[in-house]
Amino acid sequence: MILGEEGGVSGDTGSDYLWCVDPLDGTTNFAHGYPSFAVSVACVRHAVPVAGVVIEFAGGKGAWVTKTYAASRNGGATLNGQPISASRVDDVTRSLLVTGFGYEHDDAWSANLDLFRHFTDVSQGVRRLGAAAVDLCHVASGCVEGYWEYRLKPWDVAAGVLIVEEAGGRVTTMDGLAFSVFSRSLLASNDALHGALLEKTDAATAGLRDKGVDLSPWFVPKGYRVKGGAQL
Repeated sequence: MILGEEGGVSGDTGSDYLWCVDPLDGTTNFAHGYPSFAVSVACVRHAVPVAGVVIEFAGGKGAWVTKTYAASRNGGATLNGQPISASRVDDVTRSLLVTGFGYEHDDAWSANLDLFRHFTDVSQGVRRLGAAAVDLCHVASGCVEGYWEYRLKPWDVAAGVLIVEEAGGRVTTMDGLAFSVFSRSLLASNDALHGALLEKTDAATAGLRDKGVDLSPWFVPKGYRVKGGAQL
């Protein structure tokens, strides 16, 4: 079965496997020629990615290059065929972080803006690139230490999450639950910083739940069997 941003759901919903496809992650960046967009493809079993590829377009007009990130479950992560690993920075004050903001200026957007302010104050900076797949691959390759965001879609993150995990990073929801590709929040970081980042994202997420904001799993195809430890 296939779940994509452009084509919706197609194929056999009784299959154990789901292909999550985003032919263009970072559409606005692409439209402006800003060098932060990607193609992302992942194979998911139930709610757990087992293989993934992200092709990042970088460089800019007149100098475009591609960077291919890939991973398989228990097989490690690579960039252009060479092994990669998450950074070992263990102090938030020495970290560089990334986040993203959705189109809706709602409670989750406001909560994330508060997190942006906090982490900008205590880290070496927070970047907002506008392409979740790219953000995750940058965590995996060690050029940033952490990434968080609310309300991402399965096709945004399925490949990148696996690449982070196989590069030695850690991925949970923003309140510390086991991550599913159908989760509505994501925190990805190197293992050393995850607890420190989670302390703040957990509190922000608890505040949203107190307000009645729906953070339950979404975009689960009708009839698709989700099991295997996913928090659904």
